[in-house]
Amino acid sequence: MALPVALQNLSLPIIGSPLFIASGPKLVIEQCKAGIVGSFPALNARPAEMLDTWLTEIQQALAEHKAAHPDAVIGPIAVNQIVHQSNDRLAHDVEVCVKHKIPIIISSLRAPPKEMLDAIHSYGGIVLHDIISIRHAQKALEAGVDGLILVAAGAGGHAGGLSPFALVGEIRKFFSGPIALSGSIATGDAVLAAQAMGADFAYIGSRWLATQEANTSEDYRQAIVESNAADVIYTNLFTGVHGNYLKKSIVNAGLDPDKLPEADKTAMNFASSSGAKAWRDIWGAGQGVGMMHDVPTVAEVVKRLKNEYVAARERTMGSPYPHA
Repeated sequence: MALPVALQNLSLPIIGSPLFIASGPKLVIEQCKAGIVGSFPALNARPAEMLDTWLTEIQQALAEHKAAHPDAVIGPIAVNQIVHQSNDRLAHDVEVCVKHKIPIIISSLRAPPKEMLDAIHSYGGIVLHDIISIRHAQKALEAGVDGLILVAAGAGGHAGGLSPFALVGEIRKFFSGPIALSGSIATGDAVLAAQAMGADFAYIGSRWLATQEANTSEDYRQAIVESNAADVIYTNLFTGVHGNYLKKSIVNAGLDPDKLPEADKTAMNFASSSGAKAWRDIWGAGQGVGMMHDVPTVAEVVKRLKNEYVAARERTMGSPYPHA
C-alpha cells in the first residue's frame, strides 16, 4: 500500500513524537526543517488561544525556510489530540488544526469520533492513532483512522508492555497501512530495525528531550544524559496510565521508586485547568536514554541518525549466510 502523501519524501523515516511540555514551536520547526515529521501536543499551547499562534508561527517559519532553500526537504507538521472526556479543549483544538489544514493529527487514548475524522479528512489530512494492544488497534481501525502508532515496551511517557516484534507482527496480519513504531528508538540502527520488522516509520520521543531546542529544564536534560535503561521506572501512579519515568525525578519528588502504589485509572484528567505536574516534575523518558550522552541541536541529532541509518543499511546488505 502506498503511503499517504503527507508521509512521503521525508529525509528519514522518522516521526518526532509529541512531548508534553518539551515540544513547542522551536523544536517542531527544527524537526521539520531537518526533513522529518515534527509534532507537539495541542495541550502544550496554553491558553487554548495560543494554539493558533503556534501553528501560524511554525507554518510561517517553514515557508520562509523553503523560500530561502527551494531544494530543502521540509517535513510535515503533526499535532497530538487527546481524545478523552476530560479534555475540554478537544473540539476547539481540532477546529484550529482544520483551519490551518494540519496534514497529520495524532490521536491518543481513545479512537477519534467520526466528526473529528471527517473534519480532518475534508482537506486531505490524515489521522494516526496511538495504540498499545491489538484490541486498541482494531478499534481505531474500525473507527476509520488512517494509520497506527505502535507504542511498545520501553517507550517514554505512556507506554505499552508488549515486545515490538510481537506488536508489529500481529498487527501486520490484518493491517497493511502506515505503521510507526515506538519504544527505545534512539539510533539510526534502531530506525532501520523498525523497518526491517515491518514498520514504515520510527516514532522517536526521548531523543529530543536532551536537545537544545526542547522546552526542558537543564536538570531534566542532564538527567537524560546521565541515565541508563535501569534508571527508567514503569508506573501508572502519576497519570492513571502506565508510563516510563526517570528514577531521579521520582526520588526528587520524595517518593521511593521501588515502592510506588498503583493509581486509579479513572483519575485521568486532561482538562485545560489541570496542572502538568506529571511531566514538569516527574520526567518521562524511554529505555533508550542510555544512548544519549550530550545535548546537541535537532539538526545534529538528525545528521547522526542519518549517518547511523546509512551505516547500518550498508552493514546488513551483505548477508553472512550464503544459503539464506
